[in-house]
Amino acid sequence: MPSHDLSWLVGELRALAGDLNTDAAPPLIVAIDQGGHATRAIAFDVRGRQVAESFVPISTYRSGTERVEHDATEVSESMRTALADLHRTLGGEADRVAAAGLATQRSSIACWDVRTNKALGPVLSWQDRRNAALVERLRGHERAIRARTGLVLSPHYGASKLRWCLDHNEKLQDSMAKTRYALGPLAAWLLRSNLEEHPHLVDAVNAARTQLLDIRACDWSQDMLALFGVPRHLLPAVVSNRHAYGHVAFGARRVPLVLCTGDQSSMPFAHGRPAADTIYLNIGTGAFVQRVCGTVDVPDGLLASVLWHDGGAGRTLYAIEGTVNGAGSAIDWLDERLGGDKRPAWAHRAALALTRAQAASVHPPLFMNGISGVGSPYWRARFESRFSGSGSEIEQLIAVVESIAFLICVNVECMREGATRILASGGLSDSDYLCECVAALSGLPVDRTSLRESTATGLAYLIAGEPADWQPDATLERFAPIPDAALDRRFALWREEMRGSMS
Repeated sequence: MPSHDLSWLVGELRALAGDLNTDAAPPLIVAIDQGGHATRAIAFDVRGRQVAESFVPISTYRSGTERVEHDATEVSESMRTALADLHRTLGGEADRVAAAGLATQRSSIACWDVRTNKALGPVLSWQDRRNAALVERLRGHERAIRARTGLVLSPHYGASKLRWCLDHNEKLQDSMAKTRYALGPLAAWLLRSNLEEHPHLVDAVNAARTQLLDIRACDWSQDMLALFGVPRHLLPAVVSNRHAYGHVAFGARRVPLVLCTGDQSSMPFAHGRPAADTIYLNIGTGAFVQRVCGTVDVPDGLLASVLWHDGGAGRTLYAIEGTVNGAGSAIDWLDERLGGDKRPAWAHRAALALTRAQAASVHPPLFMNGISGVGSPYWRARFESRFSGSGSEIEQLIAVVESIAFLICVNVECMREGATRILASGGLSDSDYLCECVAALSGLPVDRTSLRESTATGLAYLIAGEPADWQPDATLERFAPIPDAALDRRFALWREEMRGSMS
């Protein structure tokens, strides 16, 4: 990657933008964050300060406990709408925008027609587990899958979803499929449908989450393609995260999109280059626990993830990663159970207001949190969520919040050696009690960032070329690890019950 000197960045952005007058005003960059609830387009200056933003919600469709979808056309159009809205918001400043980048949900997949660039069906969300039956049939291949891809065998990743589409989408079984149709990560669909060049490309970070990528070579693994029955010719070519992907329309101008990555993989870069002694925790619909490492050999039960790949510079950065499926989605589950239409989002509001004093004054039950399946280090796609014991509404809420902390902390334990702190972000990190629980149980201080958009900010840092003087508008609030004997006891009982459930 080029040097971190800002003069290089301004020069490159001038070249990318062509007609940008950088002598009159410094350039802006646009981070496009396509998430499970919305697409955001946020303009930053080259030191990390947010200038303007747009927000376009998208719909999520759930059927039963295993199917989770988005309308592929709606998701694609939301990216164009977000850019158009941002252009209007910037007004006369829009001409300063010199480059853009995209971050997407890593394990979501799509299928499309390469001639018309129209979707063949819905986006299957990372939460979707409809092809769990295939995963069960492949249990004998777990060791080989982990060695090649860094991932455990799970229906949350893209491979089983792609195979499901090949088995159930009639167009993909047509004789024309070989030359006319394509499938792959959500990122590839958004690049294809929104860039003027309609590239057939995907970055290594998003490709890795299909469970079809050789994470050492950062290219499709023939062994994994054969195992899951996914034809290579239907998949996009794998390229570096930093790449000349093409151009997006921005008003009457064409802006180069120079970077693509995964949402969770950009988050550790929000405050600059990730530190080796920091565990990065992002708590949203799910919770993701990451720590930078230089190897793909990680503790059992955790994942080896591609965090950044620059093939031209010969640089690949990996992370140890843990996954908690039931974080914000567990609060949603409790909202439906207790609030319903009469008290929408009651549990969310109450979770953010929850205090240590409230928890200390009651006797909450335990919540065995299997929302969307149990992630690392247990890995159970099907697990009945249930309370162990009874309690009032507030006691049930405490139990759900504590279960999220418990799941986070069993992952932290696996990567804790040498760590000095946890850096927390994401909407659910606004819960003081959740941060206090994680600090108390892990024995590490939790620094909560005030950044509301850590994914977009980390993406902007990478678009900007990792500048040394990156200074986002953010403060850190520290939660010290204060011992809590009652919480420790509940954690011990919860772990014992989890062990029993896994046997």
